[in-house]
Amino acid sequence: MPRLHRAFALIGLLLLTQSATAEKLRLVADAWPPFTDATLVNGGLATDIVSTALARAGYASDFEQVPWARALLGVGEGRYDVLVNAWYTDDRTKLGQFSGEYLLNRVRFLKRKDTPIEYNNLEQLHAYPIAVVRGYAYSTEFDDDVALQKVPVHSFSMAVRMVAANRVKLTLEDEYVARYYLARESSKVRNAVEFLPKPLSENSLHILVSLKNPRHEQIVAGFDREIAAMKVDGSYQRLMKQHGL
Repeated sequence: MPRLHRAFALIGLLLLTQSATAEKLRLVADAWPPFTDATLVNGGLATDIVSTALARAGYASDFEQVPWARALLGVGEGRYDVLVNAWYTDDRTKLGQFSGEYLLNRVRFLKRKDTPIEYNNLEQLHAYPIAVVRGYAYSTEFDDDVALQKVPVHSFSMAVRMVAANRVKLTLEDEYVARYYLARESSKVRNAVEFLPKPLSENSLHILVSLKNPRHEQIVAGFDREIAAMKVDGSYQRLMKQHGL
């Protein structure tokens, strides 16, 4: 009889453990291909990395795509548990706990391959018209430099086509985002442009776990642990390759 009791106790303990580790988290992000987009495989690169790391840490998840402002507000209010793609700001620490860096965003300039432009500082670029997407923030230094000849356009696709056609000399975008859209351009456009070596800015990408979730510290710790393990065992790089990066 004692053995039977011990067996039931063990089963109960296992069920409690599984219940704790199988907590289903509500992931949220806006559309930002190739990082987050409901139309892409597994919700995009960032969503795939995040959901995989969380699964390895014992958390099932659902992904919902909403506009950025709604996503951020929802994390602050506790309607969502995890914002998939967040840059660090002090203000956001009032809404959630940041993980460590799991991706790095590099904003880089693109030029025509046959145009001899060098970039070490923004002053060198004052002589060139630069296509910028309306409403985008690139970096404080770039955004505040009134001497730059900024030409507003509707999208990166329009901007890079203008560079290829020599209508402007430069444009800029996050490197992964640019490569995603360039892969969908004609070979004429794609083969006409290249990145300048020096990035304008670098921003680390994190998850932001809602402070309304009582397990936020445990979730972040598990996520950070599994990201480190994925980089060691090669699964992180395999995900990058699966998404064409």
